[in-house]
Amino acid sequence: MPFRKTESRPQISEVTPYAAIPGGEFRIRGKGLVAPERAVVRFGATSASVVIGSDSLLIVRVPEGVTADELIVGSEQHASAPYTCGIGVQIAEGLHPVSNPVVDQRGNIYTTFSGSPGQKAPVSIYKVEAGGTLMPFVVDLMNPTGLALDAEDALYASSRHEGAVYRISASGSFSTYVEGMGIATGIVFDRDGNLYVGDRSGTVFKVSRERQIYVFATLEPSLAAYHLAFGPEGYLYVTGPTTSSFDSVHRIAPDGHVETFYRGLGRPQGLAFDVEGNAYVAASLGGRRGVVRISQERKAELFLSGPSIVGLAFAPAKAMILATANSLFRVRVGMAGRPLL
Repeated sequence: MPFRKTESRPQISEVTPYAAIPGGEFRIRGKGLVAPERAVVRFGATSASVVIGSDSLLIVRVPEGVTADELIVGSEQHASAPYTCGIGVQIAEGLHPVSNPVVDQRGNIYTTFSGSPGQKAPVSIYKVEAGGTLMPFVVDLMNPTGLALDAEDALYASSRHEGAVYRISASGSFSTYVEGMGIATGIVFDRDGNLYVGDRSGTVFKVSRERQIYVFATLEPSLAAYHLAFGPEGYLYVTGPTTSSFDSVHRIAPDGHVETFYRGLGRPQGLAFDVEGNAYVAASLGGRRGVVRISQERKAELFLSGPSIVGLAFAPAKAMILATANSLFRVRVGMAGRPLL
């Protein structure tokens, strides 16, 4: 009786990037990835669309509604071992963020319905409670843009329409903190309680605790917004899309000196830092859109794949909150964020 060779199962050696949200893509490398009839990829029980398929490389698109974080190649009778990857799960929709969400010390998430210029939406800022409930939080604030928390965990919001920054009370009412900020977009506090405001027409303002206003730095104007975050060494990092398709992340020293930290991103927007000092930027790298991780040695890689990401923030339990053009996603990333202050 002739010997019949047993067909080996697909073997996954690597999946990149680390994570994705629906619409994003994973690159799967390995052996025997294409069955005799076709390539089959599943996230749990949900089938994924294969964009490119070969025996050693698959590119697959994450479908809507996926919650399982185990990726499997092959049919049920001829399947690879599961490969764990980060999958973003939608936690809110019907929003309109244009920058980073923020997460307070209790795990509550705040995000905006920014609206088109001059539009006053029924709800300006939403709150996602730690248990997952989406609640209206602030009303009647025109074009809320940037959000920030101070050392007391109080929420602040900029209005690009009114050129002002407002302090938000625990009940959701707001009062003017500072005005005359031009087209006010990104905002952030430093450890000393100074507020930094990005006027997308070309200025980063510094507002002292006594609310004295200084011009901290000048940059090339942005088509959309400045996004601000402090890095581990106390420098202010700034992104802002321009007319270039090869944009930069800027780094500003405490004395206001501006330098280019990294150049080569497409439409960089929201950014945040992990505890190891790596920067994460909502941008595209080499034509692939998502979240780009940049080390302090200025090496960049796509960390998370997904469309329409405008902002991000780290949350408890080593998770990341992603803001797209109309939704929020949570994804486990195995890395804690750097404290904002």
